[in-house]
Amino acid sequence: MCHADLPLKGLRVLDFSRVLAGPYCTMLLADLGADVIKVEPPLTGDDTRGWGPPFVGDEATYFLAVNRGKRSCVINLRTEMGRKIAAKLAQSADVVVENFRPGTAYRLGIGYEQLRELNPGLVYCSISGFGSTREPIDRPAYDFIVQAESGLMSITGERTSQPTKVGVAIIDVLAGLNAGIGILAALNRRHETLVGGYVETSLLDSALSALVNQAQSALSTGTAPARLGNAHPSIVPYETFMARDAEVVIAAANDELFRRLCSILDLTELAEDRRFATNAARVANRDTLLPMLAGAIALHAVDDLLKNLAEAGVPSGRIHDVKEAFNRAAATGDGATIRVQHPTIGPLELVRTAVRLDSEPLASSQPPPLRGEDTREILLGLEYDEADVDALVAAGIVEARAKDAT
Repeated sequence: MCHADLPLKGLRVLDFSRVLAGPYCTMLLADLGADVIKVEPPLTGDDTRGWGPPFVGDEATYFLAVNRGKRSCVINLRTEMGRKIAAKLAQSADVVVENFRPGTAYRLGIGYEQLRELNPGLVYCSISGFGSTREPIDRPAYDFIVQAESGLMSITGERTSQPTKVGVAIIDVLAGLNAGIGILAALNRRHETLVGGYVETSLLDSALSALVNQAQSALSTGTAPARLGNAHPSIVPYETFMARDAEVVIAAANDELFRRLCSILDLTELAEDRRFATNAARVANRDTLLPMLAGAIALHAVDDLLKNLAEAGVPSGRIHDVKEAFNRAAATGDGATIRVQHPTIGPLELVRTAVRLDSEPLASSQPPPLRGEDTREILLGLEYDEADVDALVAAGIVEARAKDAT
């Protein structure tokens, strides 16, 4: 899909966010065609530029993961002139995204009310750790802290193990997705009203809403769910088993699938046993049923078992590491990555967005920016001239780097 056909073409996003949740949100908007200006602090830029190893050349892979498709403009917001430049940028923006601690944006002169006065049509999105109404409102947070406090860690891990975080910063990712949905909703409303709005989400709210069935169980029964390892609290069998030569995951999520599984395992009598004939009965008697299934599964070679399960329509699979998973996606002829040309690294493979539009995958071909590589171009677009930019650089108010600098 060419850039001219992308749905957010012509939309300008001013991105004051850093680390993961905000940058992930704005990268998705860039993939949809928005012009995203990433405003970074001087000297260090976004925190994740230093979050390594691993590095590719001088670039941290963490930063590369969530900043595709953006332009970098370095502005010192702790100076009066820097704040004036930021306000001027906001006047021509459609969207502002920030994930400072609550109150910080106002101290920097870029709070919602401050910028709305300059641009009534602005859609302004704040992402915080715990929200703006919970005390203390300026409490800092990272994904790990919120996984702990939201209850997610309490249901993750083996029954006898300590609570365990998910292996990726999943709450940051969910908060970025929630922010993107809120922004698109506010933009759609703006088409009718010509007025912007304030979008807010937090890591904690994103985590709590993502608990879905586990949360509903706790709310409805008054009992907190427990860790079950790879097992499912409401479906049996739905977990890992050891075949003769490798582990396999099987999800027989209804009674018909269970009957098919039993047929493959030569355990048809189990499907008729009243203790196991319905899912509710299987959940109640899981400790009796699972050893029977495990013993039968252990007799099968994993490739043969998976082939038979696939032919019977029983959801199943193997456990792959991350590299294997991407290699398998590529082997299908429709991989999950995009190649871009980075100014210092050269060819760079990045994970593309999961959304397709008109059957086409969406991902900007513009690489993650070097720190400050677009500052000069952006300021010249604000009607500063070359001499003005040179003076701002000399005063330490902005950083400007030529695109071909290495």
